[in-house]
Amino acid sequence: MRRNIVARGKFSDSTHIELTKAVPEIPGEVEVTIRQLPKTRMPDVFEVIAEFVPGSRSKAEIDEQIHEERDSWDNR
Repeated sequence: MRRNIVARGKFSDSTHIELTKAVPEIPGEVEVTIRQLPKTRMPDVFEVIAEFVPGSRSKAEIDEQIHEERDSWDNR
């Protein structure tokens, strides 16, 4: 079965590409298409979330805040 995999990487020299993540093994030869990426790109959402500092509120405190907010809605 043929598979297509998209992988990101950087040229380490004119004939070698260093991939940013490992790809599953594919037996046999492969064909590589090179597409230059823009210099600036949107950060991966999971990378952004991973940089957040963990919160200090408990689940009970968050639930209480949600209930207080909902109670203030005037039954809309």
